[in-house]
Amino acid sequence: MKFGFLIFALLVINLNSTQADTLYRWIDKEGKVHYGDRPAEDAVKTEQKRFGAPPAQSDDDLPYGVRKAKQDFPVTLYVASNCNDYCVQARTLLNKRGIPFVEINLTTKEEVETFSKKTKAALIPTLMVGKNQHSGFVASQWNEELDIAGYPKVAPYGTRPAQPEAPAVIENK
Repeated sequence: MKFGFLIFALLVINLNSTQADTLYRWIDKEGKVHYGDRPAEDAVKTEQKRFGAPPAQSDDDLPYGVRKAKQDFPVTLYVASNCNDYCVQARTLLNKRGIPFVEINLTTKEEVETFSKKTKAALIPTLMVGKNQHSGFVASQWNEELDIAGYPKVAPYGTRPAQPEAPAVIENK
């Protein structure tokens, strides 16, 4: 019984290691496309394939109305590590509506002070829709502002846009 388990474990380990190999795509001199674990030495063009990461979503993938609203009224969500449920609710509201937004996490005392001077906001989370600002999470006010800006009430096709990386530092202008 123990011997069978040992053989099974070695077989599983061997299968896992073969799945982790790299896959290459190359084009030969005749213009034919080939795939394999290593490219041919006479390959004209070689490309290593990567798996696991989903493709990045571009603005071209968004419906026209969302692209237009994003262009005219970009959405920024300011959060902090100590705002807990309100920040989660704010993020969930934006995601359910399919709104592309930048999230800025205020982590240091200097970032919070710069944010307060720049926006005159005292509450977190704070939503910026274009130049309009809403401090503190009040779903009805946030929804009204997003409706006016032309954002959808629910995510188009049941998906939500990919969120870009937010800059860590807030510039003081």
